[in-house]
Amino acid sequence: MSWSEDNLHRWLARRERPACLVGSMGHDAAVLRPRAGRPVVCTDQVVAGVHATPETSAARLGRKAAARALSDLAATAARPHALLLALRAPAETSEDYLRKLIAAVDREGRRLGAPLVGGDLACPPGPLSLAVSAQGTLPGNRKPPGRDRVRAGHAILCTGPCGGSLLGRHLRIAPRLEQGRWLYRHGATALMDVSDGLAWDLYRLGRASGVAIDLLQVPIHADARRASRQSGRSALDHALHDGEDHELLAAVPRAKLSTLLAAADRAGMRMLPIGEAREGSGLTLVLDGVRRQWKPGQGGWKHGA
Repeated sequence: MSWSEDNLHRWLARRERPACLVGSMGHDAAVLRPRAGRPVVCTDQVVAGVHATPETSAARLGRKAAARALSDLAATAARPHALLLALRAPAETSEDYLRKLIAAVDREGRRLGAPLVGGDLACPPGPLSLAVSAQGTLPGNRKPPGRDRVRAGHAILCTGPCGGSLLGRHLRIAPRLEQGRWLYRHGATALMDVSDGLAWDLYRLGRASGVAIDLLQVPIHADARRASRQSGRSALDHALHDGEDHELLAAVPRAKLSTLLAAADRAGMRMLPIGEAREGSGLTLVLDGVRRQWKPGQGGWKHGA
């Protein structure tokens, strides 16, 4: 073996103690300081060769793993507090690489208010992978945002442009934590982060809520236009289908839209109206005066498909 679980445990024990931890460092379960609000938990994975190339640096891979999980907290309007990491690494992985990888998860978590407080190590065959669980809290007693809470007549918003993430943004995920909490405070009933492609995620958002969604304009990232020049695909196709943008989709009652957009402008908070929900099912692209039904087979990331 080129790495030792015992060596890593002893190294981890010398880390700066997370402020949220009230139990022992290195215990099998982390005992956390109580927080006001409702507990929110989620987990996400990063697999070398799937979510990033095997040559990706430890710093970038660890940062991505933490940010993916924290993006799910953003889509629940939660404030993050702690991370757990389940790391599986083949025997040939260097211990130095694993230390840098774990440190990157912790560093990104601490930067966003959620230090690494525990986890697990394993040495099986197969690709290196990280499963990060994030814990946070949702304040108040109002019903939490959910994918099943879009209603006919709601406006659909996005926090930024999409497409072309594989040019590098897929390794520099910026969880929209502040935007998620802001949207919830200003009346958003549904939130979802764009991880598997804008069109596919909008389709799933409508399906979960039992409504149809009309996509009226597509926010196209400059990276989508750059990717288009290399791939031969249109920038629109990249924006609709590339994924790993990790912008937030939000649904708000249309009656609140003008007030919300004005407040967003004052706060310097980017909010782009991109569509609307109506009775029915499916996703319809309504672009340049042409209506076109979107089908799941047209693109987006689907594990096991």
